[in-house]
Amino acid sequence: MSAPITKAFLLGAGLGTRLRPLTEALPKPLIPVFHRPLIHHALDHCLAAGIKEFAINTHHLPEKWDELFPTGEYRGAPLTFFHEPTLLETGGGIKNIEDWIGEDSILVYNGDILTTLDLDRLLATHTNLDRSVTLAIRSTGHALHIAVHDEQVTDIHQLLEVAPGTHQFTGLYCIDPGFLSRIPPHEKISVIPAFLELAREQLLGASIRDEGIWLDLGSRESYLTAHLQQGLGGALHPEAHLHSTAMVEASAVGPGASIGADAAVLNTILWPNAQVESGAQLTNCIVYTSIPVSGTHHNADL
Repeated sequence: MSAPITKAFLLGAGLGTRLRPLTEALPKPLIPVFHRPLIHHALDHCLAAGIKEFAINTHHLPEKWDELFPTGEYRGAPLTFFHEPTLLETGGGIKNIEDWIGEDSILVYNGDILTTLDLDRLLATHTNLDRSVTLAIRSTGHALHIAVHDEQVTDIHQLLEVAPGTHQFTGLYCIDPGFLSRIPPHEKISVIPAFLELAREQLLGASIRDEGIWLDLGSRESYLTAHLQQGLGGALHPEAHLHSTAMVEASAVGPGASIGADAAVLNTILWPNAQVESGAQLTNCIVYTSIPVSGTHHNADL
């Protein structure tokens, strides 16, 4: 049994192309979800499971990370940033923090997911199994690419021609430091080839985590859908300003946002300081700028 895991690597370097133009304003992990940066949800999730130290890789708009974390810490936990001038992908990004990992096992956490799955059980599964890597997977989802047998991943995307996929990869996994020897240095490379090597050797563990919610916020549709979830936060921030005749339904209204008289806002997200003028009609919209919005809009990013 290995030592408890107290380090996490949060993947924050992606370009977020499916979320443009939102990600032209902020890196994807920093977009607001229930009035807080998405990365705050991940950090809190990890802290509750005993993580004490974090590494985060960056690429797009790195100055926005500095603005959010000017002291290099979050709730007392140190944050170490690794900027990638050229994207290294998932495997190269992990190899790039090899010195920070040292001799410790770590949790890897994709920066574009929102989840309440049981991290304690994932970490415990990894420390109790004799596996180099343990993937957190779910038995339902839109991308069932992981084949599993007896807490062991046997195939991914049927690339080994062993079995069809039955489970969804969550973007959460634990690795032992020895895993890094399988990733070549100074290369832009996915982590999948190394995972497949482990699967061939029966060293790729699986922890089925069907509890709680799990949402991939990589697309505009999933970002809107996340704000319909219950128990994740208040839809209307107390510092938002709504006219008494405004109608707001199934929407998230951020701090400093304002909605004028007789405006209607349905299934819409208003970022901090967004302005909806009197009489405006918004449906399935995301207002991510502070430019006043008037008129009627459907499925628009404003």
